[in-house]
Amino acid sequence: MVRETSLELLMSRPVQERADAARNREKVLAAAARLFAEKGVDAVSMDAVAAEAGVGKGTLFRRFGDKSGLAVALLDSRERDLQQRILSGPPPLGPGAPARERLAAFVAAYLDYLFAHLDLVRMSETASPGARYRIGAYWFWHRHAAILLAEARPAGPGSDADLLSHVLLAAMGAEVAAMLKDDYGPDRAIRAVLTVATALTS
Repeated sequence: MVRETSLELLMSRPVQERADAARNREKVLAAAARLFAEKGVDAVSMDAVAAEAGVGKGTLFRRFGDKSGLAVALLDSRERDLQQRILSGPPPLGPGAPARERLAAFVAAYLDYLFAHLDLVRMSETASPGARYRIGAYWFWHRHAAILLAEARPAGPGSDADLLSHVLLAAMGAEVAAMLKDDYGPDRAIRAVLTVATALTS
Protein backbone atom coordinates (compact mmCIF):
# COMPACT_ATOMS: atom_id res chain seq x y z
CA MET A 1 0.00 0.00 0.00
CA VAL A 2 1.22 3.51 -0.77
CA ARG A 3 1.71 5.41 2.45
CA GLU A 4 0.46 8.90 3.32
CA THR A 5 4.02 10.29 3.28
CA SER A 6 4.07 9.76 -0.50
CA LEU A 7 1.66 12.71 -0.71
CA GLU A 8 4.47 15.08 0.22
CA LEU A 9 6.12 14.32 -3.12
CA LEU A 10 2.95 15.46 -4.92
CA MET A 11 2.40 18.61 -2.88
CA SER A 12 2.55 21.94 -4.70
CA ARG A 13 5.73 23.89 -3.97
CA PRO A 14 6.25 27.66 -4.07
CA VAL A 15 8.10 28.79 -7.20
CA GLN A 16 11.73 29.83 -6.61
CA GLU A 17 12.62 32.86 -8.76
CA ARG A 18 14.61 36.08 -8.98
CA ALA A 19 13.39 39.01 -6.88
CA ASP A 20 12.31 41.07 -9.92
CA ALA A 21 10.47 38.11 -11.45
CA ALA A 22 8.75 37.45 -8.12
CA ARG A 23 7.62 41.10 -7.92
CA ASN A 24 6.20 40.94 -11.44
CA ARG A 25 4.46 37.67 -10.65
CA GLU A 26 2.82 39.15 -7.55
CA LYS A 27 1.74 42.27 -9.51
CA VAL A 28 0.16 40.12 -12.21
CA LEU A 29 -1.62 37.83 -9.75
CA ALA A 30 -2.92 40.76 -7.70
CA ALA A 31 -4.18 42.47 -10.87
CA ALA A 32 -5.83 39.28 -12.12
CA ALA A 33 -7.49 38.65 -8.76
CA ARG A 34 -8.89 42.22 -8.71
CA LEU A 35 -10.20 42.08 -12.25
CA PHE A 36 -11.67 38.58 -11.89
CA ALA A 37 -13.44 39.63 -8.68
CA GLU A 38 -14.79 42.86 -10.22
CA LYS A 39 -15.81 41.65 -13.68
CA GLY A 40 -15.90 37.87 -13.58
CA VAL A 41 -13.34 35.50 -15.05
CA ASP A 42 -14.94 35.23 -18.50
CA ALA A 43 -15.09 39.01 -19.02
CA VAL A 44 -11.37 39.66 -18.39
CA SER A 45 -8.81 39.41 -21.18
CA MET A 46 -5.10 38.77 -20.84
CA ASP A 47 -4.52 42.22 -22.33
CA ALA A 48 -6.57 43.75 -19.52
CA VAL A 49 -4.54 41.87 -16.90
CA ALA A 50 -1.27 43.01 -18.45
CA ALA A 51 -2.43 46.64 -18.51
CA GLU A 52 -3.71 46.48 -14.92
CA ALA A 53 -0.43 44.95 -13.73
CA GLY A 54 1.75 47.31 -15.73
CA VAL A 55 3.66 44.55 -17.50
CA GLY A 56 4.14 43.74 -21.16
CA LYS A 57 1.77 41.29 -22.82
CA GLY A 58 4.72 39.16 -23.89
CA THR A 59 5.88 38.84 -20.29
CA LEU A 60 2.41 37.80 -19.22
CA PHE A 61 1.95 35.18 -21.94
CA ARG A 62 5.45 33.74 -21.48
CA ARG A 63 4.93 33.38 -17.74
CA PHE A 64 1.34 32.12 -17.59
CA GLY A 65 0.43 31.02 -21.12
CA ASP A 66 -3.26 31.93 -20.94
CA LYS A 67 -6.03 32.65 -18.45
CA SER A 68 -6.09 29.04 -17.31
CA GLY A 69 -2.42 29.41 -16.35
CA LEU A 70 -3.33 32.50 -14.34
CA ALA A 71 -6.12 30.55 -12.66
CA VAL A 72 -3.75 27.73 -11.69
CA ALA A 73 -1.28 30.25 -10.24
CA LEU A 74 -4.00 32.06 -8.27
CA LEU A 75 -5.23 28.78 -6.82
CA ASP A 76 -1.77 27.52 -5.88
CA SER A 77 -1.52 28.96 -2.35
CA ARG A 78 -5.09 27.93 -1.54
CA GLU A 79 -4.36 24.39 -2.69
CA ARG A 80 -1.15 24.26 -0.66
CA ASP A 81 -3.07 25.33 2.44
CA LEU A 82 -5.57 22.47 2.03
CA GLN A 83 -2.78 20.02 1.24
CA GLN A 84 -0.91 21.02 4.40
CA ARG A 85 -4.03 20.55 6.52
CA ILE A 86 -4.42 17.07 5.04
CA LEU A 87 -0.79 16.18 5.80
CA SER A 88 -0.42 17.63 9.28
CA GLY A 89 -3.62 19.33 10.42
CA PRO A 90 -5.96 18.12 13.14
CA PRO A 91 -8.20 15.11 12.52
CA PRO A 92 -10.47 14.19 10.91
CA LEU A 93 -9.05 16.06 7.89
CA GLY A 94 -5.50 15.46 9.09
CA PRO A 95 -3.96 12.22 10.37
CA GLY A 96 -5.37 10.39 13.37
CA ALA A 97 -8.98 9.62 12.40
CA PRO A 98 -10.35 6.45 10.76
CA ALA A 99 -10.03 6.42 6.98
CA ARG A 100 -13.78 6.68 6.42
CA GLU A 101 -14.01 9.83 8.55
CA ARG A 102 -10.94 11.33 6.88
CA LEU A 103 -12.41 10.72 3.42
CA ALA A 104 -15.65 12.47 4.37
CA ALA A 105 -13.68 15.37 5.86
CA PHE A 106 -11.60 15.63 2.67
CA VAL A 107 -14.69 15.66 0.45
CA ALA A 108 -16.32 18.38 2.55
CA ALA A 109 -13.14 20.51 2.73
CA TYR A 110 -12.40 20.14 -0.97
CA LEU A 111 -15.94 21.07 -1.98
CA ASP A 112 -15.83 24.11 0.33
CA TYR A 113 -12.63 25.17 -1.47
CA LEU A 114 -14.15 24.38 -4.88
CA PHE A 115 -17.35 26.37 -4.36
CA ALA A 116 -15.36 29.32 -2.96
CA HIS A 117 -13.24 29.47 -6.15
CA LEU A 118 -15.50 27.76 -8.67
CA ASP A 119 -14.88 30.03 -11.68
CA LEU A 120 -11.11 29.78 -11.33
CA VAL A 121 -11.08 26.02 -10.80
CA ARG A 122 -13.48 25.54 -13.71
CA MET A 123 -11.22 27.53 -16.01
CA SER A 124 -8.11 25.64 -14.89
CA GLU A 125 -9.82 22.28 -15.44
CA THR A 126 -11.52 22.96 -18.78
CA ALA A 127 -9.06 25.14 -20.69
CA SER A 128 -8.27 22.23 -23.02
CA PRO A 129 -9.16 18.53 -23.23
CA GLY A 130 -7.68 16.69 -20.26
CA ALA A 131 -6.50 19.89 -18.56
CA ARG A 132 -7.74 18.72 -15.17
CA TYR A 133 -5.44 15.70 -15.24
CA ARG A 134 -2.36 17.77 -16.07
CA ILE A 135 -2.75 19.86 -12.92
CA GLY A 136 -0.38 18.62 -10.24
CA ALA A 137 -2.92 19.16 -7.46
CA TYR A 138 -5.30 16.64 -9.05
CA TRP A 139 -2.79 13.88 -8.46
CA PHE A 140 -2.40 14.90 -4.82
CA TRP A 141 -6.18 14.68 -4.29
CA HIS A 142 -6.29 11.39 -6.18
CA ARG A 143 -3.48 9.77 -4.17
CA HIS A 144 -4.98 10.93 -0.88
CA ALA A 145 -8.43 9.54 -1.69
CA ALA A 146 -6.93 6.28 -3.01
CA ILE A 147 -4.95 5.76 0.22
CA LEU A 148 -8.07 6.31 2.33
CA LEU A 149 -10.25 4.10 0.14
CA ALA A 150 -7.67 1.30 0.30
CA GLU A 151 -7.67 1.52 4.10
CA ALA A 152 -11.45 1.71 4.44
CA ARG A 153 -12.62 -0.85 1.88
CA PRO A 154 -12.46 -4.60 2.41
CA ALA A 155 -10.15 -6.44 0.03
CA GLY A 156 -11.70 -8.39 -2.80
CA PRO A 157 -13.55 -7.80 -6.07
CA GLY A 158 -14.42 -4.14 -6.61
CA SER A 159 -11.85 -2.90 -4.12
CA ASP A 160 -9.66 -1.10 -6.68
CA ALA A 161 -8.96 2.05 -4.67
CA ASP A 162 -6.92 3.73 -7.41
CA LEU A 163 -9.78 3.49 -9.91
CA LEU A 164 -12.47 4.38 -7.37
CA SER A 165 -10.51 7.48 -6.40
CA HIS A 166 -10.87 8.76 -9.97
CA VAL A 167 -14.59 7.96 -9.85
CA LEU A 168 -15.02 9.94 -6.63
CA LEU A 169 -13.06 12.89 -7.97
CA ALA A 170 -15.20 12.87 -11.12
CA ALA A 171 -18.14 13.78 -8.89
CA MET A 172 -16.04 16.69 -7.57
CA GLY A 173 -15.05 18.21 -10.92
CA ALA A 174 -15.75 21.90 -11.42
CA GLU A 175 -18.10 21.37 -14.39
CA VAL A 176 -20.22 18.91 -12.41
CA ALA A 177 -20.10 21.12 -9.31
CA ALA A 178 -21.24 24.18 -11.27
CA MET A 179 -24.26 22.30 -12.62
CA LEU A 180 -25.14 20.85 -9.21
CA LYS A 181 -24.78 24.24 -7.55
CA ASP A 182 -27.07 25.90 -10.08
CA ASP A 183 -29.71 23.15 -10.05
CA TYR A 184 -29.67 22.02 -6.43
CA GLY A 185 -27.59 24.47 -4.40
CA PRO A 186 -24.15 23.87 -2.87
CA ASP A 187 -25.40 22.28 0.37
CA ARG A 188 -27.34 19.54 -1.44
CA ALA A 189 -24.41 19.02 -3.81
CA ILE A 190 -22.02 18.50 -0.89
CA ARG A 191 -24.41 16.06 0.79
CA ALA A 192 -24.77 14.09 -2.44
CA VAL A 193 -21.01 13.69 -2.92
CA LEU A 194 -20.62 12.74 0.75
CA THR A 195 -23.23 10.04 0.16
CA VAL A 196 -21.11 8.72 -2.73
CA ALA A 197 -17.96 8.75 -0.57
CA THR A 198 -19.76 6.91 2.22
CA ALA A 199 -21.03 4.28 -0.23
CA LEU A 200 -17.50 3.73 -1.54
CA THR A 201 -16.20 2.99 1.95
CA SER A 202 -19.02 0.59 2.91
